[in-house]
Amino acid sequence: MNEPSFKKIPSPLAAPLCADIELDEPARQLLQADPSPAAFLARLMEQELFTDAVRFLARALPPRESTWWACLCVRTTLGEDSRPEFKLAVEAAERWVYTPSEENRRLSYEAAQATNFDSPAAWTGMAAFWSGGSMAPPDVPVVPPAENLTSKAVSGAVMLSAVILEPEKAPEKYRTFLEQGIDIANGGSGRLGQKPAA
Repeated sequence: MNEPSFKKIPSPLAAPLCADIELDEPARQLLQADPSPAAFLARLMEQELFTDAVRFLARALPPRESTWWACLCVRTTLGEDSRPEFKLAVEAAERWVYTPSEENRRLSYEAAQATNFDSPAAWTGMAAFWSGGSMAPPDVPVVPPAENLTSKAVSGAVMLSAVILEPEKAPEKYRTFLEQGIDIANGGSGRLGQKPAA
């Protein structure tokens, strides 16, 4: 079976990308064959190990691409009646994706804080904030985030987006979200024919 080549994931093997993420035992067993990232993700999806697939892809993608993926997934949970701060958190994270400046990174944090963390939208802001730089205020010594914090925030955003509305449809949503993530891993926009958000 020909596996897609993930342009955005340079590692030839999946195992090194899993060193600092939590995977359930069935997913760990799949690593014993030393699969490529694409092959590993395909097996996870075939076995419907969706949360493991999300954790893996969130960690394997670079921070900007991973955060963008989270934003796409979270946008499916936002409607006209969504609280404004939820939309603002996603917009702040997207702004950082488009222009990954220090100012935009810190604005993403402020937008996440304003949500009180009762929406997956908060985790898009934290994904951007934890992408680098310092977690401390600007005027104190640097406290760099752990390398896997962005992936943890992205995982949380994607998983919550799959279950927060119509949880009975979570498997279908996970498949759609993972297909979007695969498109991003291959250098695409992840939109899969969707109209760009206004």
